[in-house]
Amino acid sequence: MSNAKSISDTLDKDDFILLTGRANPELANSVGRILKTEVSCPISVFSDGEIRVRIKPNLRRRIVYIIQPTSAPVNDYIMELALMADAARRASASEIIAVMPYFGYGRQDRKEMSRVPISAAAVSSLLVNAGVDRILTIDIHSEQMEGSISRPWDNLYGSYSLIPLLKKRKLQHLVVAAPDKNGMLRATGYAKLLEAEGVALVYKERDVTLNNVSNTMGMIGEVKGKDVLLVDDMIDTAGTIVHAANFIKQKGARSVRVAGTHGLFSGDALKKISESEIEEMVITDTIRPREEVAKNKKITIVSVAPLLAEAVRRIRTGESISKSLIL
Repeated sequence: MSNAKSISDTLDKDDFILLTGRANPELANSVGRILKTEVSCPISVFSDGEIRVRIKPNLRRRIVYIIQPTSAPVNDYIMELALMADAARRASASEIIAVMPYFGYGRQDRKEMSRVPISAAAVSSLLVNAGVDRILTIDIHSEQMEGSISRPWDNLYGSYSLIPLLKKRKLQHLVVAAPDKNGMLRATGYAKLLEAEGVALVYKERDVTLNNVSNTMGMIGEVKGKDVLLVDDMIDTAGTIVHAANFIKQKGARSVRVAGTHGLFSGDALKKISESEIEEMVITDTIRPREEVAKNKKITIVSVAPLLAEAVRRIRTGESISKSLIL
């Protein structure tokens, strides 16, 4: 991966601009510092709560990158993104790229029962109709979502940012585990990059009529005496990941760590993590870390700013984004 100097020096700073909403301005500013360009936040709010967008820099014939994860309050941040895209389109931007480190509504990517929307597809279409020409995400919950719109969609992997730190932990007899069957592909990818001894799977049964309710059933794989790394794309209420970690520890694992890209930490998630067998949880800053998250002794936060800056550079230069971005 290129260093900050080489990234910024390969770009013509006059032909692109970085915008951000209120979702994670710290991350956007970090990307701006790496690319040596200013970041504008054109958002204000009327007294009744309506969002107002007024972009001051000239956008005519310029590429506009809007860095805006759509985490809680998800509806507000989606609206900010859509309005910024509309403003940029009406200001004659040559291309509008929605950089969404975390894609809200990504879990609602299919009809799992009758009379429900495919919310992720509806959000994608909303952004395209607002003027977005390309979407850039990190660890979208379901990669088939890229086919929901007829626009380019680049999805990066959070492992690109997490692997270097995990290698420094020098874990012994490492086994990478998935907390459910849907995470096996991710676990296999981590295992290959970390040269792990094996992969394990924790079974769970989820009741789709109840939100965030699951029951661990059993496990495939040997973890006794091993350092185990549980991997997932997001940590929301933390029920599933904590249940899996405690179950693995009961099976004789020497230690249990968690690597997750998106740290939502809803409800009493932090309490569950603090009281669990999890030794360390490594996450990224795709979602702006709350103060209590940053202060939690079990949580380590890694920035995805270098990853996003490199992706911006490659989109600009036409280089491959699928080529490894790991440091």
